Amino acid sequence: MESGETKWKTKIGAVGPNQGPQYPGSRSTPTIDGERVYALSSDGDLVCVEAASGSEVWKKSLRKDFDGAPGMWAYTESPLIDGDALICSPGGKSATVVALNKKDGSVIWKSALPEADAASYSSPVIATIHGVKQYVFFLGKGAAGIQADNGEYLWRFTKTSDAQANVQTPIVKDAFVYTGASRVGGGLAQVIAGTKEAKEVYFDKALPTGMGGAVLVGDYLYGSSGPMFMCVEFATGKVQWQDRSIGTSSVCYADGKLFLHGDNNDIAMVEASPKGYKELGRATPPNAPDRGRSKAWTYPSIVDGKLLIHDSGCVWCYDLRG
Repeated sequence: MESGETKWKTKIGAVGPNQGPQYPGSRSTPTIDGERVYALSSDGDLVCVEAASGSEVWKKSLRKDFDGAPGMWAYTESPLIDGDALICSPGGKSATVVALNKKDGSVIWKSALPEADAASYSSPVIATIHGVKQYVFFLGKGAAGIQADNGEYLWRFTKTSDAQANVQTPIVKDAFVYTGASRVGGGLAQVIAGTKEAKEVYFDKALPTGMGGAVLVGDYLYGSSGPMFMCVEFATGKVQWQDRSIGTSSVCYADGKLFLHGDNNDIAMVEASPKGYKELGRATPPNAPDRGRSKAWTYPSIVDGKLLIHDSGCVWCYDLRG
């Protein structure tokens, strides 16, 4: 990271088929766990490689090995590592969600939801709701909870689902789950103890639904809705403020600040406060490639006090420690 020099590169699989507008680029963020890296190609090739060298350890095909059913724009999620398990969603009738042994790719369990569902473009998160550890997914037909130890289906919430483009990572706090899709709206569901029901708390088309996700900081949610960046009270859905900022953005949080990567490739640093929009700085990465009509949809990341921005084969590194 000091120089930006390429250490190794490994081909992980084919480009998956796109239906409708073509977006043939890479999708998923690789997952790093100790000395290994886990990555998913858009065609469903799931690989484990050595972090030091890129050498392949094991490989699975979500399409062939699990009869997977991706969404319209192929596979997109990032694998979730939980202890010795790797969690992902092939989609389809027989293995909507699977848990694999991260060491060798062998199956721990397969979960077939009561109503067959396609994989979407969101990544799963770990949560404990009413004392039950579970994985929360935003699948093709909506949010769902899957019991962590055995793959049992627990609940589903469909109000915020867009059949074509469920992209946001779910946000969970206690028994409440926030999800959103840009052509539908955003909303909060409450998982009811002792049932398979998730009850709507609030829903609004103008709440954060952007593909760049949202983050929960304390009692407030921060994310994009169309070209507006906003702060919303998580419990009520009440908008505290909204600002055009740098437009539709991906977001991450660190040290009291929000770091935005706009789909125009601009970046901004914003104070994470419900009191109002306070921009602390912005920049346009220099010497960016010509993307044509495509958007810069990659998420910003922070490592060792440095902000990393990636777009169309280029990486920029900004020192935040000053």
